[in-house]
Amino acid sequence: MTAPFTTLSLKPELITTLDSLGYTQMTPIQAQSLPLVLEGKDVIGQGKTGSGKTATFALGVLSNLNVQRFRVQSLVLCPTRELADQVATEIRTLARGIHNIKVLTLCGGMPMGPQIGSLEHGAHILVGTPGRILDHMTRGRINLDELNTLVLDEADRMLDMGFQDALDAIISHAPVQRQTLLFSATFPKEIEKIAAKVMQEPEMVKVESTHETSTIEQRFYQVETQEDRDEALNALLLTLRPESSVIFCNTKKEVQNVTDELHHRGFSVIELHGDMEQREREQALTMFANKSISILVATDVAARGLDVDNLDAVFNFELSRDPEVHVHRIGRTGRAGSKGVAITFYSEKELHRIARIEEYMGIEAHPATLPEPTEYKPHYPAMRTIQILGGKKQKVRAGDILGTLTKQAGIDGKLIGKINILAMVSYVAVDNSVVKLAEQSLQNGKMKGRSFRARIMK
Repeated sequence: MTAPFTTLSLKPELITTLDSLGYTQMTPIQAQSLPLVLEGKDVIGQGKTGSGKTATFALGVLSNLNVQRFRVQSLVLCPTRELADQVATEIRTLARGIHNIKVLTLCGGMPMGPQIGSLEHGAHILVGTPGRILDHMTRGRINLDELNTLVLDEADRMLDMGFQDALDAIISHAPVQRQTLLFSATFPKEIEKIAAKVMQEPEMVKVESTHETSTIEQRFYQVETQEDRDEALNALLLTLRPESSVIFCNTKKEVQNVTDELHHRGFSVIELHGDMEQREREQALTMFANKSISILVATDVAARGLDVDNLDAVFNFELSRDPEVHVHRIGRTGRAGSKGVAITFYSEKELHRIARIEEYMGIEAHPATLPEPTEYKPHYPAMRTIQILGGKKQKVRAGDILGTLTKQAGIDGKLIGKINILAMVSYVAVDNSVVKLAEQSLQNGKMKGRSFRARIMK
């Protein structure tokens, strides 16, 4: 058992908030990093998704904040908008006991106008993607003169996505006297170079994955041709019938090929890659997370920050080039003590990569035998997603949507799944048996005294 948060020299308001959220004991990465962060040291934290690193740097950022100074004091850089949104939400949640803190999210794929207006009103903490942050900086809208904390979150993915030049440019505008916190799931040579350049005597904290790989059953299948891979994937999906699974590919092109093939075979599938428009990515992630799509085919970069509970299976359709990334991929299943299965395809030419995974994980990868063809039909999700053209800006709340469906339409609350409220749009997962009724009641009913358009997502 790690130490409780009360052993740290945190502001009383933060301790109270942590307690109200049920955060009493620190995770391993928090226990090792937070004392160093609160001492003002530069810290490199290496830990997988779900290890608690966001709360680690969020508490550091909030501890360094002087609310009376209405200037940018902290900057958190993230590789994707999804991750930036998650980080900003967590910071706001932890900050709710401290009044008048302004956290602003600045990401690409969103209109510039509202961001410019928000910047003119000022902020204490900026969270965003390097490209959009640099864009605002070069136009003189962001001043980092009073920055005291710089956070690079998922630094490895920012480099993978080609943000090196933008990072260099942003950091060149930051004060030399500051605290720099760098968090990364993997630690390639390029990260070492960045750390050496932008950090002062950083302390390194490395924590193994919080999920026990013992709860993950790994299976390895040797397949030589593209056709063999497609057939093997089909056979395994029909036999295992996972409710939720992610299929990893190394390139956007392969993501599209696999998605098209599965769609053609009648599977409930959606793709996710870096070239999609923000709106498409948002919809794909929402529909997968609320269980109205069974299979997500994605690149590693696109899937970073994916927040999905109870993933039944992970497929490595293409083998990762890095054993650390392999561990990161398979760690998305078998969480919280539940059983998961991780399936990896490889060819004879890739046996050296399998050997590296064996050495890295301390396992033996025995080739498994594929199941016989089956008459099973593809798993079809029990839920469908309805999109409502109204969100936070229109003051729509989850209770409004729930009330319309249960009180006005008389739908049993057990048939209603996740509700996601975004800035201008909302999504609700509803059981197939009542989806038409739900759509009609949302379309014809009123929330906040007005009507909103609604449609069932395809």
